[in-house]
Amino acid sequence: MNCPNCKIPLVMSDRQGIEIDYCPECRGIWLDRGELDKIIERSVNEQPNNFQPNQQPFGSQPQQGKEYRKKHWLNDLFD
Repeated sequence: MNCPNCKIPLVMSDRQGIEIDYCPECRGIWLDRGELDKIIERSVNEQPNNFQPNQQPFGSQPQQGKEYRKKHWLNDLFD
């Protein structure tokens, strides 16, 4: 299959059991039937159910120049 944007062949990659076709030029992705459902299902199952509020008040930690973001397993699918 060709990229609808660039018209070049898509490259298939298997990420955690999900086949993702992507364009190496524009980095667009194509998911086959059911693959988005798998991603959504895994995302729902990965939600932490042990919420604990911060022990320190907001703004009490010094800023290091960039914001920290917890890594999510979806980051490994689309790098």
